[in-house]
Amino acid sequence: MRIVIVGAGAVGSSLAERLSGEGQDVVIIEADREKAAEVQETHDALVITGNGSSQSVLSKAEVGKADLLIAVSNNDGANILACHTAKGLGVKRTVARVEDPSLHEGLETLGVDVVINTGEAGARELVGLVRQAGVSDLVEFANGKLSLIGGTVQSASVLAGRPLAASRRLTDWDWVLTAVVRDGNTTVAHGETVIEEGDHILIMVNADNAHRVGSLIGLDRHPIRRVFIVGTTRLAVRTVELMVDEGFDVIVVDSDRDRCRTLAEQYARPLFVCGDPTDPETYADFDPSERDMLLALTGWDEVNIVACLVAKAQGMATTVARFSRIDYVALLSGRGIDAAVSSRLAAANAILRFVRRGLIHSVATFKDTAAEAIEIEAEPHARLIGKAVREITLPEGAVIGGLLRGNKAVVPDGSTIIEPRDHLIFFALPDAIHEVERLFT
Repeated sequence: MRIVIVGAGAVGSSLAERLSGEGQDVVIIEADREKAAEVQETHDALVITGNGSSQSVLSKAEVGKADLLIAVSNNDGANILACHTAKGLGVKRTVARVEDPSLHEGLETLGVDVVINTGEAGARELVGLVRQAGVSDLVEFANGKLSLIGGTVQSASVLAGRPLAASRRLTDWDWVLTAVVRDGNTTVAHGETVIEEGDHILIMVNADNAHRVGSLIGLDRHPIRRVFIVGTTRLAVRTVELMVDEGFDVIVVDSDRDRCRTLAEQYARPLFVCGDPTDPETYADFDPSERDMLLALTGWDEVNIVACLVAKAQGMATTVARFSRIDYVALLSGRGIDAAVSSRLAAANAILRFVRRGLIHSVATFKDTAAEAIEIEAEPHARLIGKAVREITLPEGAVIGGLLRGNKAVVPDGSTIIEPRDHLIFFALPDAIHEVERLFT
C-alpha cells in the first residue's frame, strides 16, 4: 500500500516508522527542513520537504497513486486543506487529524473521509482508567461489550507462580489471558505459560466482568473520589469535562495563573489551583489519600513524570502520565506511574484499521509492545467458517480473545464454532498479523 503522511511530528513520525517497518510504501511530507532531514536519517521512507497542503508538493509525492493520505500535522486547517487538495489529485482515501470539534461538521464535503481526534480518544481512555483505577490498559471492543484490560501482576495475585491452565480454574467467570510482557519481550499466552510477579499481562473479558480483573492480578483497589488533573492542555480540558460529567470531584493544577483564571470563569464545578505541579506543597492542603488519582496531562513528559512521583509519595493511589516519548513507558512502569496515554498510540489505533486487510472494525496498539489487538469480521467464505476455535490453525504469535455475534459478546472457548459475520478480536504479534488477516478473507 502506498501511504502519504503529511506532518513529521510525534504522531506522523511514529506512524511512518511503524508502517514502513511493515513494508508499506511510505512518503512523508514535512515543512520544517531540520525535522525533515532528521526523519530522512531515521526512517525507511521517502521524505519531501515542503507544504503538505500544496498541490505541487503533493504532486511531487505522487499522491494520485496513493491508497491513503494521512494528514497529522499540528495545524487542523492545514490537515483539512491537505486532504482537500489530495482528493483533487486522485488519492483513494484521506484521514485528517482535527482536534478542534467545532471544525468537524461538513468535512466530508472538503475531501476528508475520516476525522481523528486524538484528544477526544485520550480523554475517554482516561475516564476508563479512572473507573478501573490501577489498571494500565483499558480498550473496548465489540461496541463496548468486551474489554481488553492490562495490568502488572502483584505478589497478592492468584495468578503469580501458576501455569495459565491451572489459573483458569480459579474463577467462575470467563477470561482469556492474551499476552505477557516480561523484560520488554512479548509472548502470546498458552496453557503452560507461568505468570510471574511483575509481568505486564493483557486479559480479555466480557465488559460486565471488567471490574473483577483488578482483583485477579492482585491490585488493592479503592474507589476513586477525587481526580487531580495536572495541566490545561486541550486533552486536559476535555478530560476535566468528562470527569465532571462522571461525578468525580476534580482539582486542576497548573502554573499559568492567567490560564487558570480563564478556565475558572468558564467552568463552575472543578477547583482550579495555580501552582507548581511538581511541588509537594501544592497538594499538601488537600490531604492526598488512596482514594485520590492524579492525571498528569501537560505537554512536557518531564513535568508529567515528576508530578506523578510527587503524587505517589504523598499517598495518592494511582497516577497516569501523558507521554510523547513512548520509550519512557517501559522504563518507568511500576516506578510511580501506573498507566500512560499517548497521542501517537491514539492516532495509530484510529488509522491502522484502514491499512490492515479484511473487514476491520477496530485496532488497538499498546505502550510496551508492538503487538496489536484487531477486531475483524469473518467473511462468508473465509477459511475458518464452520470450524471450532480449537480446529483453527493460528500462527504462533496470535490468539483469539473475544467474539461478537449479533449483539451477543462472549469470551470463546475451544468448542466455539465460527460463523459468517462473526467479529473476532485477535491479539497478534507483528509477524502474525498478515496470516490472521488471510484467515478472514
